[in-house]
Amino acid sequence: MTQPFTDDRHPAEPYPGARPGHCFVHLDGAGWPVTPDPGADSGWRVAPDGVDLDEWLARHGEPPLAGRMPVLAYGSNANPAKVTWLREELGLPGPAVVLRARCEGIAAVWAAGLRKTDGQRPATLAAAPGVEEEHAVWFATAEQLRVLDRCEGRGLRYQLVRLHTGRVTLFNGGVIDSVLAYTGAGSRRMPLLSGGRPVRCAEVDQRGARRLAGRAALTDGLDVSPVRGAPSPDDWPDRLFVYGTLQPGLSAWSLVEPFTSGEPERVMLPGVLHDTGLGYPALRPGGDGAGVPGHLLRLETPEAALPVLDEYEGPEYRRVRVTLPDGRVCWTYLWAAEVTGMPVLARGWVEKRP
Repeated sequence: MTQPFTDDRHPAEPYPGARPGHCFVHLDGAGWPVTPDPGADSGWRVAPDGVDLDEWLARHGEPPLAGRMPVLAYGSNANPAKVTWLREELGLPGPAVVLRARCEGIAAVWAAGLRKTDGQRPATLAAAPGVEEEHAVWFATAEQLRVLDRCEGRGLRYQLVRLHTGRVTLFNGGVIDSVLAYTGAGSRRMPLLSGGRPVRCAEVDQRGARRLAGRAALTDGLDVSPVRGAPSPDDWPDRLFVYGTLQPGLSAWSLVEPFTSGEPERVMLPGVLHDTGLGYPALRPGGDGAGVPGHLLRLETPEAALPVLDEYEGPEYRRVRVTLPDGRVCWTYLWAAEVTGMPVLARGWVEKRP
């Protein structure tokens, strides 16, 4: 599919509604498929024109992926018609970015209580060793997350957490560790035990779920860290790929080193490195070579480190999330302008000292 789709192709009823079998962006009752592309700055492109997802968002006056937070959507929030409902009823602003993901070791299961609004049984999240399901990850702005908080009844029906159980992998291979998720906050949103075990939503539809009998589980089995207050897009990930003057031993290492923990790790990032001729290199995504050598740093407090590094890099660079060959996601800084005429640095950056 390359054309926009409308909500009627994916009805919201019965809960949790129908989902597209692909990633998408959604605005004003219409959605556009999104596909991974390592040659795009954002790592994704929007059909049918193949425009970079960040550029598509900018055309609508909205923040790029780097300004958004990944939130696991395992229930109705992956349904396009639900997105429209959020927009019309709760004032959801801007485009919704919903990227499909493979989830291992966790499952959407039916909750113990029914919804008061329509008597349907909602989903909740539970640990599920050995189970693999496909769900989605919303990349939400701070304003959109506040709407999701209201919709999910944060603190009453569900709690917002960072999830440490299982593995969530986007279709581009990026692993979303410690993904934000809404998990049960009370007995009515704990997993329903029917026959002594949770019932996966993939195994029983809504009609069957409403007829289930059982009791609420005492726990969902998940390892989580509750989120206090409002999270920031800078909170995740806590890794940074550096390839120029910020590398260990080079001129700007002293700027970033106080924010790091552990030993820098030598890694290769897919992309092409160019010589700006200005004393620092320019990284662009894509390319068919071995990649760009550099160092992977772990940041103790990304939200403190990144504004300092943003100021150092200046407007010539833009900060994005990129995916290493092993699936780890990290921040890095891409050259924002053209690289036409710049020599390619086949063996990485070597700083020239006066």
